[in-house]
Amino acid sequence: MTNILVVTASYLIGSIPVSYLIARYWKGIDIRRCGSGNVGTTNVWRNAGPLAGVLALSGDLGKGVLAVLLAKHFGGAILVSVSGVAALAGHCWPVFLGFRGGKLVATGVGVIAAISFPVGALSALIWVAVVGVSRYVSVGSIVAVVSIPVLMLVFHLETPYLALGVFVAAFALYKHIPNIKRLSAGTEPKINRK
Repeated sequence: MTNILVVTASYLIGSIPVSYLIARYWKGIDIRRCGSGNVGTTNVWRNAGPLAGVLALSGDLGKGVLAVLLAKHFGGAILVSVSGVAALAGHCWPVFLGFRGGKLVATGVGVIAAISFPVGALSALIWVAVVGVSRYVSVGSIVAVVSIPVLMLVFHLETPYLALGVFVAAFALYKHIPNIKRLSAGTEPKINRK
């Protein structure tokens, strides 16, 4: 029963629509009706400004961290991994926004960082480096999430965590299919170097 409650709580934590709330109360806009329509950091940054974007990123990272810390308090690697998936499901399909959420990357990195700080930190650095060179947020996100299971192998994380890392990478790639299509067509927007 405790495990079920922890997993349910992790889903609800992941469901907190941080980006939506910040855009709504910071700029008075519905982020779902702006830009890409995605409820995530990049769309908030582009439509509500850098500070709002940083707050959205922090909140989405924090959701993943909180869910993992909660699960770690009550169980081991399997419960932590399942709770991590639940938090990511909440972020992607939030009950509070009619099951229409973000693309998983920020909350995914929060989950991974709470499991293994070196893996989370390195994947975040990879994201920064790739975005800095390519100027595509989506390319940075794709490369960063693909690096997660590889980094987990390097740091010899337990099998349940490795399975979670593979899930995060695979599902994030799936969520980025529209971006991949735009990249192929040359229509994916770049970020300003500033």
